[in-house]
Amino acid sequence: MKPESDTYKSLAAKFHMTNDTTSSGSVDDTDKKFDSIAVVDFGAQYAQLIARRVREAYVYSLIVPWQISAEQIAKYNPKGIILSGGPKSVWADPAPLLDKDIYELGIPILGICYGAQLIATQLGGIVARTDSGEYGRTSVEFDSDSTFFTPISTDIPSPAPLGKRYILKVWMSHSDAIVISPPGFDVTASTPKAPVVAMEDVKRSIYGVQFHPEVYHTDHGQQLLEGFLFDICKCSPSWTPAALVDTLVHSIRDQVGDQTAICALSGGVDSAVAAVLTHRAIGDRLKCVFVDTGLMREQEPIQVEKVFEELLNIPLIKVDAKDRFFDALSLCEDPEAKRKVIGECFIRVFEEVAKELQNADKAGKDEIGFLVQGTLYPDVIESGTDTASTIKSHHNVGGLPEDMGFSLVEPLRDLFKDEVRGVGAQLGIPEAIIWRQPFPGPGLAVRIVGEVTPSRVEMVRRADAILEQEIKAAGLYEKLWQSFAILLCLKSVGIMGDERTYEYPVVIRAVTSEDAMTADWARLPFKLLERVSTRIVNEVLGVNRVVLDITSKPPATIEWE
Repeated sequence: MKPESDTYKSLAAKFHMTNDTTSSGSVDDTDKKFDSIAVVDFGAQYAQLIARRVREAYVYSLIVPWQISAEQIAKYNPKGIILSGGPKSVWADPAPLLDKDIYELGIPILGICYGAQLIATQLGGIVARTDSGEYGRTSVEFDSDSTFFTPISTDIPSPAPLGKRYILKVWMSHSDAIVISPPGFDVTASTPKAPVVAMEDVKRSIYGVQFHPEVYHTDHGQQLLEGFLFDICKCSPSWTPAALVDTLVHSIRDQVGDQTAICALSGGVDSAVAAVLTHRAIGDRLKCVFVDTGLMREQEPIQVEKVFEELLNIPLIKVDAKDRFFDALSLCEDPEAKRKVIGECFIRVFEEVAKELQNADKAGKDEIGFLVQGTLYPDVIESGTDTASTIKSHHNVGGLPEDMGFSLVEPLRDLFKDEVRGVGAQLGIPEAIIWRQPFPGPGLAVRIVGEVTPSRVEMVRRADAILEQEIKAAGLYEKLWQSFAILLCLKSVGIMGDERTYEYPVVIRAVTSEDAMTADWARLPFKLLERVSTRIVNEVLGVNRVVLDITSKPPATIEWE
């Protein structure tokens, strides 16, 4: 969602970045230049959400696996450590554990949910399995004298009967409970079902909370996190957009060296930001390639050429590969297969372009060994990691062929969409590009549930264009994360001109989100839906029915394939 104009510039400073050593184009030694927080990942999506909240406070954060040793984590020189929640129980066999030497580093530690239970278990407390857990919004009583709760103690009026015990509404998600805190810890919050909701050992600067301050459902949650960052860890809020741009540019320059790179340019914000960053790093040694797959949105090839050549002054190499992609997708219906087919087609096109450029270089110095992509962190998570199962293989992650002839440059691999937009704003990229709704790399192929054919692509392309026109006319385009049409390759009976029809349905999908990790279906006005439905049925040949998807993520994904 686009912020109001007076807060637009502040978005550029709201960054987060993981220090994943497997990421191409990763930032070297960033933790040594800025105050940082290490978020220890115990699974699920809690670590990513915590990292986002830390970066919203303008503090650099990096996500590290729970298997990390004390020696390894000390090399990052973090000002604080946050242990995330996770799906496991401390009673599981095996349970994810923390190297106990980390507690002896003298670095402030905050454990959240599973992280708090792990602190209790490893330092001599007791965690018990309970008959009934606590889920959702819960009222807890906390001690106003607590160091951890100090940032909010003056903001919450204390009910008279409670004295120094204040009431706070928080988000709980646990079945196990800490029943006895470890030696040296003071209990600072509780509920009738959980005697130890929060605990702290101020002398050792170790804190644990059973609730989730990182979720918006917890009142004053961000204040509590910022209290930990600034009052306890003594962090400086110095992670700025200018610093991130400079760091990424230097990282790209170091990785590519004096070689030439090809950039896979799609016209969306991700590839645009990746292209401008890389162009700033290596100049004319970047060759931007736009491949017309035949799977783009209406008028998109023309718009891409205009934006990059006229507005950004970056020359394009244009490749018409429509027939190639349609031939490769023939009879292909499985969404995973589609993504892999498209991923391989892209790579083969780029390899051919690279070969042509190298052959044209008579001096023989134009070695092209790098491919720049606008891969984002949600792409990586959904494609599967050590702690996350595969939701879908993105064409630019799990869909890439193993035998490709490039090393990847992925400067945005550890960023979410809003952070990419912040970088784009800092780079001076036009708002028309920055605020384009996300569009999948495989294009309209994954918005056709079934075999991809030119006629079906044209149907969904036209329906999508009608939806976009009406969404923009209603002033809702920048308030939605995504809005698009899906074509279902099954037929239903209809009536047009007093005659029976047997044609395809189109699904309307519109969602709100912050980062695509979760999303809620958008409550579009009925009058708008009526206009969209009427236009699609009247204007798109082969469609006789329009339906609305009202499913959130989870359990659904945003895209259908």
